[in-house]
Amino acid sequence: MSIAFLILGFVSLIIGGDFLVKSSVALSFKLSISKIVIGMTVVSFATSAPELLVSLNAALSGSPAIAINNVVGSNIANIGLVLGVTAIIGSIAVDQSFYKVNWPVMMLFSGALYYFLWNDNQLVASEGIVLFIALIIFTIYLIRSQKKATINLEAVDDALSVVSNFKIGIWFLIGAVSLYFGSEWLVRGATEIAIKLGVTEAVIGVTMIAIGTSVPELAASVIAAVKKEKAISLGNLIGSNIFNIGSVLGVTSIIKTIPVTEPFILSRDIFWMLLFAVSILVLAMLPKRNEINKIKGFVIVVLYAVFIFVAFKG
Repeated sequence: MSIAFLILGFVSLIIGGDFLVKSSVALSFKLSISKIVIGMTVVSFATSAPELLVSLNAALSGSPAIAINNVVGSNIANIGLVLGVTAIIGSIAVDQSFYKVNWPVMMLFSGALYYFLWNDNQLVASEGIVLFIALIIFTIYLIRSQKKATINLEAVDDALSVVSNFKIGIWFLIGAVSLYFGSEWLVRGATEIAIKLGVTEAVIGVTMIAIGTSVPELAASVIAAVKKEKAISLGNLIGSNIFNIGSVLGVTSIIKTIPVTEPFILSRDIFWMLLFAVSILVLAMLPKRNEINKIKGFVIVVLYAVFIFVAFKG
């Protein structure tokens, strides 16, 4: 049954995330919010909903290792899996906002998360508030500067501007219910599998659950790349990592303190997250500069495979 719960959780999160994004964007159009602001705020928050529900559910159900490593693993998967696979299908351009704003801010959030956890082996409400307020400040900056490279416009469909209020309500209800039960089933299935395999919840959180909450982004990116469309910008992925730390762990820790219960979280997993973050900068500066091409994408995917192997072996 644990495998069944895991699969049901994955599917429900994908369905819930999709409906929540569509309903949120449609509602934003009804409220006359500009497309550029929708892309920067509404879509970013909505696409972080699977991670938020899973982490919150894990923290409240007594599995704090899953709560932390879901975000750490998701940030790793966004780069190692989503970015890597997408780059193999089609090269991704790196613009100047990556060097000046997006990457430094991502490293700032990542460093702050490490310090907060290392300082007292837990993430408390005051630290969560700091992360969340920092995220709001960053979002306001994005809106004012309107850096188009950071905007997930692919998810802002103009057709959603004419959707009826009734349909928006139904979509939101489907999204909310699917996300709730998806997070319940995913955490339950993953916890049972961890017990059967004899590995820690932290390992399951940083691998299987993290991949599960990143599946919607991976699927959308691959489909867009195959269609020869602009699959995903580096800014979108960086932004997703920032939102994961600022909103998911920020909000979760405000509601309930998240203790570090597994030593590998601080001694290994979070350093992998920082390594993948640094690897983007290094690869972006190597020839061909300002581009993540097929070869670089392959390198990132291989590095991700090494991470998965080390996580399970350790």
